[in-house]
Amino acid sequence: MPFPDFDPVLVQIGPFAIRWYALAYVAGILLGWRYVAGMMKNQALWGPRGAPATPAQIDDLILWITLGIILGGRLGHVFFYTPSIIVQDPLQIVKVWEGGMSFHGGALGVLIAVFAFAGRNKIDVLRLGDAVAACAPIGLFFGRIANFINGELWGRPSNVPWAFIFPQADGVTPRHPSQLYEAALEGVVLFLILRWATHRAGLLQRRGVVAGIFLLGYAVFRTFVENFREPDRYLQHFPLGLTMGMMLSAPMVIGGLFLIWRGMREPLATQAASPPSQAKTETP
Repeated sequence: MPFPDFDPVLVQIGPFAIRWYALAYVAGILLGWRYVAGMMKNQALWGPRGAPATPAQIDDLILWITLGIILGGRLGHVFFYTPSIIVQDPLQIVKVWEGGMSFHGGALGVLIAVFAFAGRNKIDVLRLGDAVAACAPIGLFFGRIANFINGELWGRPSNVPWAFIFPQADGVTPRHPSQLYEAALEGVVLFLILRWATHRAGLLQRRGVVAGIFLLGYAVFRTFVENFREPDRYLQHFPLGLTMGMMLSAPMVIGGLFLIWRGMREPLATQAASPPSQAKTETP
C-alpha cells in the first residue's frame, strides 16, 4: 500500500518548525517522568526498603536523563553508524534537528546519567535504574511512531498485505513497516511486561531485576525485528547476516541476564530503610 502522506513538520512558524520527531521525544520524556514520579509515591511497590528517591529528586533527574538521551543518542549514531562525518563534516555532529539518533547510544547516555545522579544524591543506583527502565518503553513507542511518520528506518522488501511503499526508499518496492513492529514490541509489549514485573510480581523489591528484564527484553525484540528491517546502506555487510543493531544488542542480553541472576539471588530486605530525604536536591 502507498505510504501515507505525512508531513514531518507539525507547525511551521517562519524559520521555526515543530516536528513530530521532536514531539515524540518530549512526550516520551514527560510521560516517563510522571510515570516514575508516581511509582515513587506508591510505597507498596518497593517493599520494606521503601522508594529509593522522592518525587522531588525525580524532578531533578529528568534534566540529567534528557541530556543523556540527546547527547548519548547523537554521539552513538555518529560513532556506531556514521563515523565518517567526524572527518568529512564535523559540524554535522551537532545538527540533531536533521535526525540521526541511536537507541544504544542514548541508553549509554542514560546509564551514565543515572550513575552520576545516584552517586551525587547517595541513591541506590540499581533501584533507581529499575524505575528508569520501567518507563523506557514509553519513549521507545513514541520514537518508533515518529520514525514511521518520517518514513525512515523502513523494512526489507515484502509481499505481506500490510507492506508499505516508502517514497524515501525507492518509491516502488513494498516493504515491512518495521518501525511499527518495533513500536509494538519495544514499546507496548515490553511496557506491559515491565508493568507486570513492577506492579504484579513485586520485582522492584529485588534490586536490578526490572532493569535486567528491560535490557533482555529490548535486546530480544530488537534482534527479532532486525530480520525485517532494512540495514543502513552506508554500513558494511557483516558476516552471518548480522546487523549493527544485533551486535549492539548482544551485550544487553549478557547484562540483562546478569542483573536478573544477581537480583534473584540477593536476599529480600526484611527491615524498613530510612526514607529518602524530602528536601529537593539542587539541580546542576
